Amino acid sequence: MSIVTKVILDADNDLRYPSVGELDGLKNYFKTSEERIQVSCILRDKEQQIIKIASKSIFQIHPEYIAPGGNAEGARKRSLCLRDYGWYLRLATYGVLSGEKDSIEQVGVIGVKEMYNSLGVPILGMIDAIQCLKNASMEFLSEDQLKLVVPYFDFIIQGMSS
Repeated sequence: MSIVTKVILDADNDLRYPSVGELDGLKNYFKTSEERIQVSCILRDKEQQIIKIASKSIFQIHPEYIAPGGNAEGARKRSLCLRDYGWYLRLATYGVLSGEKDSIEQVGVIGVKEMYNSLGVPILGMIDAIQCLKNASMEFLSEDQLKLVVPYFDFIIQGMSS
């Protein structure tokens, strides 16, 4: 749900107009709309490069994942890992566009630990992988753009950590 939808639904549920604070939040959101779209486009357009950089980093941190018997051993398993990296990168862009974390939580964090545990995927490795995605994304974004996207990567990391 976008920040706009959330403000409207919250106000409607309470049978009131949006508060001054809510309207100020919307004003700030709209001020950054152009930049939010730009960040999303950069992440979309640079997805393959970001994933390549992140995958190099994660396999340097955890070489055992690509070693015989590892979770990313062989081309098939490695491609599944990289598919997940793309999915998490998209989740971060959803947060950037919507201006809130609810969509990330609903789409990508709830139940993820149970899923990875059932598949035998180390959660620590996924947390490290998201950190690598975040770091790789930093290579393509300005300081101001990073302020828009880093909180969403951090939210995903925190969600996996708890």
